[in-house]
Amino acid sequence: MSQTLIQHGTVKSRVNAILRATSGNFLEQFDFFLFGFYASAIGRAFFPSESETASLLNTFGVFWLGALMRPVGAIVLGAYIDQIGRRKGLIITLSIMAIGTVIIAFCPSYATIGIAAPIIVLAGRLLQGFSAGVEVGGVSVYLAEIATPANRGFYTSFQSSSQQVAIFVAASVGYLLNESMPAETVASWGWRIPFFLGCLIIPLIFLLRRTLEETPEFLAMKKHPKAREIFASALVGWRIVALGMMMAILSTTTFYFVTVYTPTFGKTVLKLSAQDALLVTLLVAMTNFIWNPIGGAVSDRIGRKPVLLGIAGLALMTAYPALHWLVSAPTFGKMLAVAMMFSFYFGTYSGTMLGALVEIVPAHVRTTCFSLAFALAAALFGTFTPLASTWLIERTNDKASPGYWLMFSAALGIIAALTIYRGTAKPSRTADRSHPEPKDSTLGVQTASP
Repeated sequence: MSQTLIQHGTVKSRVNAILRATSGNFLEQFDFFLFGFYASAIGRAFFPSESETASLLNTFGVFWLGALMRPVGAIVLGAYIDQIGRRKGLIITLSIMAIGTVIIAFCPSYATIGIAAPIIVLAGRLLQGFSAGVEVGGVSVYLAEIATPANRGFYTSFQSSSQQVAIFVAASVGYLLNESMPAETVASWGWRIPFFLGCLIIPLIFLLRRTLEETPEFLAMKKHPKAREIFASALVGWRIVALGMMMAILSTTTFYFVTVYTPTFGKTVLKLSAQDALLVTLLVAMTNFIWNPIGGAVSDRIGRKPVLLGIAGLALMTAYPALHWLVSAPTFGKMLAVAMMFSFYFGTYSGTMLGALVEIVPAHVRTTCFSLAFALAAALFGTFTPLASTWLIERTNDKASPGYWLMFSAALGIIAALTIYRGTAKPSRTADRSHPEPKDSTLGVQTASP
């Protein structure tokens, strides 16, 4: 059977497959966003301190420590998925993520059980980080492997778009909660309600994931490598993993800045109301959802390189000036305008980057290498953004200083794109798998077909 027949005949409904595959992203981002939005309340509950800044730093520190488990999960679970299949692997990652979510939702406060509280919360975050290390990679690879030849960027972009649905729902729940409860009640115990709601949807997500079909491309592989072979191949391809990480950094930093950190930034730094900060996040989630598939579709037409370089260049030039303009006289309108700008950067870049990252890693270790590159970007840079932003503002006394962090990320993205796509006009042609994929002597990885 030809590769075309395999791709078009095995998966009965790509739309249903996309919905089932991306359902786990909902749980991951739902909880991640809530942890950021309720950082102040979580800090008081589990990391009490006389200084609000110190409490926030402790909370965001645990948030970041959990993310440091992502590379571990990428290697361990990524190798598992590359060996036994995409479908089974995605069910395993969802199980681990669900356990971490339940632990955080039901953990008693520091006032109730003392030092055990932050330890338990940290354990929950470590489990979430471990599973998240391969969730993005596993879903992206699944979508890429069921994609039609000319629309890989468009298909893979829905991995990120699905996360925006979770953010929209979480922000909506938080907005309603703040409208219906006094602020003191929300800070005391009301913040747990959205986490409980997240636990209630776990059975539905399991049901959706269990009905996934295996990808035609994985079934067509004549040989599935063992874990030892996967680790060896990933080690040999360390250069492309490093470049893939650099390419993904701008996506992860802008995402965590505009979603997880923006609510805290709006409330504690700009002194805007919690309702205003949530409303901005609601609108950001909507525009993120729109820009992701647009970015993927555009890159399918004109190539990944122009989109990646164009967005990274804009971010490099405008991140700090935009934040400086916002903090000089903060208003809801200005915060919304800046958030919309970052949403455009994130969505368009992310929708392109996901397809690009799938294409540049070797096919037989695709999940492992993709997940490791993305996990390193998220762990070392993306999820570090709230902590870095809080620290920069504290050290420099400049409320716009997080812009420097975003500019640094943009510069790394430019370097990575120029290196990966050296002399390449339309790398997205790798989506056409009816042709052999030659080796690139510069990077030692599979690149575009001629």
